[in-house]
Amino acid sequence: MPNTKSARKRLRQNVASRQRNRSVKSNIRRQLRKVREALVEGNVEKMEAEFQLATKTMDRAAAKNIIHPNQAGRIKSRMQRRIKAAKQG
Repeated sequence: MPNTKSARKRLRQNVASRQRNRSVKSNIRRQLRKVREALVEGNVEKMEAEFQLATKTMDRAAAKNIIHPNQAGRIKSRMQRRIKAAKQG
């Protein structure tokens, strides 16, 4: 347990930010799952709509350093490639 007053405050802040970060990361995973499900169904309109929401969520998380910006870009690039392949074939 923290001994000083500032350490106690820091612990409270860490707990709050950890909960926020977990929530954002789970939202990202949920949104990516929706994109993959639409991909399996072959529903292109739904896939693109869900991808747009996933992109928005990831960009916001990357801007707040919840996930690394390169990770966001990598995931978006891979999803975009899958969507493009699904449209062609």
